[in-house]
Amino acid sequence: MNPVQTIKQYFEKQAFGVCTRIGEKLQMRTSVIRLFFIYASFLTIGSPLIIYLILAFWLKMKSYVRSKRSSVWDL
Repeated sequence: MNPVQTIKQYFEKQAFGVCTRIGEKLQMRTSVIRLFFIYASFLTIGSPLIIYLILAFWLKMKSYVRSKRSSVWDL
């Protein structure tokens, strides 16, 4: 396998899923959204990276809050 493909697959597996979630909501390809974050990070010196990390944290917390629990003691 090509080393570039291996690196790409690794980062796609380890990503937080923010671009995928935004792509599903806006019905856009995730590659376009990822390119937007990359270009915007270069142009604005990293502020979209901060927004990306905030969104990733929010999605993670949202999954914890919405998990199905049968009682209060299942936390």
